[in-house]
Amino acid sequence: MNITFENPDKVNGLLTITVEKEDYQEKVEKTLKDYRKRAQVPGFRPGMVPMGMIKKQYGMAVKVDEVNRLLGEKLMEYIRENNIQMLGEPLASEKQEPQDLEKDGPFTFMFDIAVAPEFKAELSDRDKIDYYTIKVDDKLIDDQVQMYAQQAGEFQKADKFSGNDTLTGDLRQLDEKGNTLEGGITTDSGMIMPAYIKEEAQRKLFDGCKPGDIITFNPKKAYPDNDAEVAALLKVDKEQVKDLASDFSYQVTEIRHFQPAEVNQALFDRVFGEGSVNSEKEFRQKIADSIQAQLVQNSDYKFLLDLREHMEKKVGKLEFPEALLKKVMLNNNKDKSADYVEKNFEGSIKELAWHLIKEQLVAAQEIKVEEADLKAIAREAVRQQFAQYGMSNVPDDVLDNYAAEQLKKRENVDNYVDRAVDHQLVQKYKTIVNLNEKTVTLDEFNKLMQAK
Repeated sequence: MNITFENPDKVNGLLTITVEKEDYQEKVEKTLKDYRKRAQVPGFRPGMVPMGMIKKQYGMAVKVDEVNRLLGEKLMEYIRENNIQMLGEPLASEKQEPQDLEKDGPFTFMFDIAVAPEFKAELSDRDKIDYYTIKVDDKLIDDQVQMYAQQAGEFQKADKFSGNDTLTGDLRQLDEKGNTLEGGITTDSGMIMPAYIKEEAQRKLFDGCKPGDIITFNPKKAYPDNDAEVAALLKVDKEQVKDLASDFSYQVTEIRHFQPAEVNQALFDRVFGEGSVNSEKEFRQKIADSIQAQLVQNSDYKFLLDLREHMEKKVGKLEFPEALLKKVMLNNNKDKSADYVEKNFEGSIKELAWHLIKEQLVAAQEIKVEEADLKAIAREAVRQQFAQYGMSNVPDDVLDNYAAEQLKKRENVDNYVDRAVDHQLVQKYKTIVNLNEKTVTLDEFNKLMQAK
């Protein structure tokens, strides 16, 4: 077997493999002998079928399989041993000539190889990159306290409607004279939140109402262009309200007012666990610490984006075998429309360039993801999910169990590996580059992120 590799422009490679008869013949003969031992042919005892008959029936298929196996094995072996940085997978070259596998060979196969561009990605203390520290101000703490109070709040019966109260009442469809329409739509215990009524005149009809009051309003006017909302209120099919124009009477039977929880020991215990916090000052400090930890993650993510931008400018535009990569992309997206590659190619090349840059940065710091790293990333992801629902005192064993379940799914593992690599990359290079540290408010930080 002979293998040659041509790479004149450094990014478009042509790999040629010549397969001789002696490369495949021994394995083909062995496979056919095995077939002969197992062949069940009427008129012949097991193992006594003439080899000529076996070759005629299976010879070509066995040879093709063996040649293909050899090609795949030797091609990847050559690429690996010669450290060829291949992008995508090898493609049959347009220079490939038809091969007559009925003959004994030699057979020549040619493959186009997309080769990664040569460049050097390095960072040192001579590289200056912004790092934004987000300060935890009173507004952030106040907002978080309010959120916890809302989550721990409850509905209470009220004697008079105000603000965001929820009303329960009975609805009756009215005729043109304002009387209950015989055979019309009637609904008991219909729930309305007047604050969400879009039309102002209809919304104001409910101002100051009390249990027992009867209000005449028009559901279609109250919720314009929203038949689904009207149908849900009246508890009927959406089709029934399509041409509905009637007014309805609404007799209020109950008013429920949402009351946020008081900021006291009960709330402290609910959020952080019994006895962990014993005063409002400690409560606010604990919240500040929690927010700060979350904001560090935001700052680190922004640093990673800025590091990427810095490296892309430093490395400059990389040369890629675009025509060949478009073929690879088209081959990998056969189910997509014809213009899919053209629309997405530029973005794919940009991501590929960053992937190659990041590979060098990761290798330079010998970054490796261990099982403990994956568990830590999964655990933090689970903790954040619980925190979104106001659950800040989830026991460690519960977090560990949820994290273990997440790691059983392959797609999650791949995601966590990427996150673990990014985390280590950020931590390493924060200590290597020259950080241009800046302190900003969360609003200022968000504006910076929106500008990306």
